[in-house]
Amino acid sequence: MYFTDRGIEELEKRRGDEEVTLAWLADQLRDFVDVHPDFEVPIERFATWLARVDDPDDD
Repeated sequence: MYFTDRGIEELEKRRGDEEVTLAWLADQLRDFVDVHPDFEVPIERFATWLARVDDPDDD
C-alpha cells in the first residue's frame, strides 16, 4: 500500500457519496497550490493526466 492510499481512502470515506464538478475540483486544486506552492508541479502533472486519461493519442 502506498502512503497516498490512506489519503485516498479517507477522501472516499468522507466524501464518497458527494457529486462534484470538474470546475469544483479545478478550484480546489488551485486553492491547494496557493497554500502549498511546493506541490505546483505534481498538481500540474496530475491535472494534465486527468485531462488526457481517455485520449487514445496520448499513449
